[in-house]
Amino acid sequence: MRAVVAFANSAGGQLVIGVTDDGAVVGVDDPLLEQERLTNLIADWVSPQLIPTIEMVPLAGVTVVVADVAVSIRRPHYLTKFGKAEGTYIRLAASNRKAGPDIIAELERATAGIEFDKLPAFRATMDDLDTTTLAKQLGRDVDERTLKTLELVIDEQGHLTPTNAGILVASPHPERFFPFAYVQCARFRGPTKRDIWDQEEIYGPLPLAVDKVMRFLEQNAFLHAEFGDIYRRDVWSIPMAPLREFVTNALVHASYSRQGVSIKVAFLDHTIEIENPGGLMPDLTIEEMMQGVSMVRNRAVARVFKELGLIEQWGTGIPQAIQRLADAGLPAPEFKEFGASLRVIVHIKDHSVVPSTVPSDGTVDGTVDGTVEASALLGSERAILGALQADGSLTAKALVTETGISERQVKRILIKLRERGLLRREGSDRYGTWVVLKD
Repeated sequence: MRAVVAFANSAGGQLVIGVTDDGAVVGVDDPLLEQERLTNLIADWVSPQLIPTIEMVPLAGVTVVVADVAVSIRRPHYLTKFGKAEGTYIRLAASNRKAGPDIIAELERATAGIEFDKLPAFRATMDDLDTTTLAKQLGRDVDERTLKTLELVIDEQGHLTPTNAGILVASPHPERFFPFAYVQCARFRGPTKRDIWDQEEIYGPLPLAVDKVMRFLEQNAFLHAEFGDIYRRDVWSIPMAPLREFVTNALVHASYSRQGVSIKVAFLDHTIEIENPGGLMPDLTIEEMMQGVSMVRNRAVARVFKELGLIEQWGTGIPQAIQRLADAGLPAPEFKEFGASLRVIVHIKDHSVVPSTVPSDGTVDGTVDGTVEASALLGSERAILGALQADGSLTAKALVTETGISERQVKRILIKLRERGLLRREGSDRYGTWVVLKD
């Protein structure tokens, strides 16, 4: 019965009686009796009332009983004996998972036609919105009418109040209202998430987070040169366009009503993983998403992203990103659901090498056996070398301002650049200057 409940609460599905777990078709001895038994079980065990189509189907010389469970408009369904809190299940990949309070609430909102991001933000006032920054992003004035049209504010008991979407896209500090509305970024050395090389937590309005996440990835990627007949082209060692699509998708579709889980971006030696809380919408499957079917969890947030040009026509981004990875000669990304989260795994060229030397222009020509050459510079290292080449008197704190890299990481990179003979300190630590050394 858990499967029946999960199908009704998710994207629908079929329960087949007469086929073993390993796929062998054995049929049922008395199809009419089995059909009646299954009908009674669903009636007795499932609340609210659920009436799937139950048919007897001839298959491989025997008869099986198939219950075709459609997506229900009365969700959430649950096992009556255990109640809504303990008996609600959803479908994740090929398994049935018990739904937590956040998922149950989302199912209830969907049934009632209520969208979380369009609800008034609890305790928020108009002073919590930075309309000046939003106006700069949109390229036009943002007045009360614009905010209402974008559904970023709502009339609540005679007062103009920000919606949850308004806080997420236009507040300088959305984490004050949604503690986990931020992005955790980390660069790990090796194939596992044990050895952290660099990390950053990205706060602020969601639209601004896209560029900040991409900047973090650039700081930990390499740049190499490709030469055509006439022109030279600098190319990142990771697929920037598809990654940008997946990052944007995570920001737009995350469930910000969930507690304890933030968006995560993990850069490992062979993969980049982007994980967002909430997973797919209950009515959507991974296969449908890959084919371009779009179901938007946060429609007001998505509209702002579309106005800003961060997303194009809804549903086109994921198929395009998959195609771009194929065009770049990279494997197809993996999409995995677990718990109530969705993880996208993008396979990249081997980044396990430790750079040793670098040409004067900070790039490396080509790759060797699919591995980025050891003479490449990380984006963060290149940024610091460039800043010091322009002004060798910059302090670590000044480099933070110039490059946007954390002070801890700046100090670590300075040590590494000195060890690799790319940078020399002349004079005292307090009053000296930096000298960038060329090959």
